[in-house]
Amino acid sequence: MAYKINNGCIKCGTCASVCPVAAISEGEDQYVIDEATCVECGTCQANCPVSAIEAP
Repeated sequence: MAYKINNGCIKCGTCASVCPVAAISEGEDQYVIDEATCVECGTCQANCPVSAIEAP
């Protein structure tokens, strides 16, 4: 299971810029994680300034 971005996302882009496999992209209302690409490294969660990313 991949990490998930919840609706607390403020669209700052930090998660996308630190993702080592480019699994995160900007969605309509918030950033989204491509489950097929995510390697569950936790870098996005560790760097999110508003704790909007949930572990699998």
